[in-house]
Amino acid sequence: MAKQKVLVIVGPTGIGKTALSIECAKKLDGEIISGDSMQVYRKMDIGTAKIKEEEKQGIAHYLLDIQDLSDPYNVQIFQKSCREAIDEIESHHHLPIICGGTGLYLKAALYDYVFEEEQYDAQYDAYLKEKDTEQLYALLQQIDPDSCTIIHPNNRKRILRALHIAHTGKTKSEREQDQRHEPLYDVLWIGLDLDREQLSERIDERVDYMFEEGLIDEVTSLFSDPKTWEYTSFQGIGYKEFKPYFLNEQSIEEVKEKIKIHTRQYAKRQMTWFRHQIPVCWFNKNDTAQIMKKIEEWYHE
Repeated sequence: MAKQKVLVIVGPTGIGKTALSIECAKKLDGEIISGDSMQVYRKMDIGTAKIKEEEKQGIAHYLLDIQDLSDPYNVQIFQKSCREAIDEIESHHHLPIICGGTGLYLKAALYDYVFEEEQYDAQYDAYLKEKDTEQLYALLQQIDPDSCTIIHPNNRKRILRALHIAHTGKTKSEREQDQRHEPLYDVLWIGLDLDREQLSERIDERVDYMFEEGLIDEVTSLFSDPKTWEYTSFQGIGYKEFKPYFLNEQSIEEVKEKIKIHTRQYAKRQMTWFRHQIPVCWFNKNDTAQIMKKIEEWYHE
């Protein structure tokens, strides 16, 4: 029996994934799944660059606005939700199109990725929490240097998780290698790219546009209470950078510049990850005719 076809469109923020997903959905009878782990949150619209209702052009979208701000969200939840959305779209005899998302989340959903039960060691957890983030990252570099290539030195939450996994006897990287990496679907990965200078300009323009659209008001209305700063939703780029502003430690201009820097760094890390982990067909985002030719050939195979 032939596997269900799934089209995945990846690439850095602001590069045109949304527009391409709509074009493909209209041409190929598709429905769209958001692969972005922050777009699941209600009211987080501007900072996540969530598609607007009028931009959907009547195309069904999944995994948007399904979580409250205080709800946790992780790769296991996404795996389950994404597979359910694919099944739903398949039942309509339409093509599932996943737009955006991080490499690990997408791979977990589309491949036979199994999550192992983890043993919680309270004593080890207490030992780790006594250390600052820089010390934790240095420890992770000793234990699991491969994980350090995809985890940002300031991402305390992910560093702690990787250390806990390594403490069980197998590093995060070794667990990754144990997975069989067999796709569950007939997946075509399309990647949109630009040269670094053009991409940097687009990212700057996208962030400036977010501020013009009202990002300050959005973040202030959702996250000005310090109790919300522990939420998973607040950890997204475009939101977490406001914490020093709320504490009167940085100006809005400094916050804006931090968002631009973090977005560029994230784009670079994701591109590196995709190039090493996934068979993506990369195109310059302006090569529309070649992109559609590749997609239509695969679709009609």
